[in-house]
Amino acid sequence: MSKVTSIIEELVTPIVEELELELVDIEFLKEGRDWFLRIYVDTPEGGIDILQCAQVSERLSEKLDENDPIEQNYYLEVSSPGAERPLKKQQDFEKAIGKYIFVKTYEPIKDLKEFYGYLRAYTDEYLEIEFRIKTRKVTVQIEKEKIAQARLAIDFSDKQI
Repeated sequence: MSKVTSIIEELVTPIVEELELELVDIEFLKEGRDWFLRIYVDTPEGGIDILQCAQVSERLSEKLDENDPIEQNYYLEVSSPGAERPLKKQQDFEKAIGKYIFVKTYEPIKDLKEFYGYLRAYTDEYLEIEFRIKTRKVTVQIEKEKIAQARLAIDFSDKQI
């Protein structure tokens, strides 16, 4: 985590906890000429509304004005992580067991670097995904350190494994 996102996490965590929300992710990135500070929040049950996002934004704006931790000019965005929310923390993966996910790896596993399938297990060392290759069910274990990206995904097929 970068220095900026660490500082922002310290500022925003008490705000989201007070509002009984969940901090999903923080991004601080440059897009073109502009910098964006993006805060993704959700409710523990899943599903956040615009008023809750506005509350976080207003309170965080006050904290940012008081502390001024970012040198650059930037845009603050507070939003839902969406239907394809990232899976980063242990609790994210635990909540996603049985759900359809996408995982991208740093190196190929069984000749693949991208997997769409159902998360069947999660441990401290690996996760297990069940997916289809044509008509055959395949299960693969992916070591956690080999995961480049993981997120929930939407299964558009009518056939669950």
